[in-house]
Amino acid sequence: MRMTVLGSCGAWPAAGRACSGYLIEDDGFRLLVDPGYATLPRLLRHVAAAGVDAVLVSHGHPDHCADLNPLLRARALDPDPAPKLPVHALPGALDRVLALDRPGMLDDAFTLRSFTAGVRFEIGPFTVDSWALPHFVPNAGLRLTSGGKVLAYTGDTGPCRELADLARDADLFLAEATYPDQVPAADARYLSSALQAGEHATRAGAGRLMLTHLWPGTLAVRAEEAARRSYDGDVDVVREDETVRVG
Repeated sequence: MRMTVLGSCGAWPAAGRACSGYLIEDDGFRLLVDPGYATLPRLLRHVAAAGVDAVLVSHGHPDHCADLNPLLRARALDPDPAPKLPVHALPGALDRVLALDRPGMLDDAFTLRSFTAGVRFEIGPFTVDSWALPHFVPNAGLRLTSGGKVLAYTGDTGPCRELADLARDADLFLAEATYPDQVPAADARYLSSALQAGEHATRAGAGRLMLTHLWPGTLAVRAEEAARRSYDGDVDVVREDETVRVG
């Protein structure tokens, strides 16, 4: 299994960057997780629009799903349209982004497959376990297993005990870390810090911690330093166009 980072900015894409987006590949299958703002141009550096086999979305905030629209347009408006793209999301999470075009325009471009957080399901070679994690909107933490390797991804979440189960013994724990040290009180139930991500990784026994969704302008070194205060393993901030082998 390998992960290519398409974007890692929280909230909005900084200059020359993109919001959350990850291309997960195994056994020739390409799964796009969270196509946030500005991820499509970066995705197209690695694979054609028609080459994506499925999409998986953690929650409905646009910095995690807005570029689903241009991806579907690229497939639907091609002279040789691609087959319908399976799109997996929580119920209602994509209603707004799927309504951006005129009714019916993209109907032949995708098949929407809703799932409930807490269930296990299959996408290609991946077994997906999911947890309902606290955020401003419904959010699913996602644990992808394939070939004996495990990638755990938080989406966006506040601190909760379920994170230890999500990341238990994961080869790679991809964790939201909007702030380095302390989350403002107004956001404390719904977002996390790098320091907290390190604490969760330690409790879970995760093999590697990668931080994402940093607030634009946050220095990567600050987030890494904060996480290392609570986690002794390998810590990095993800970077656009970086490809990482899981395990």
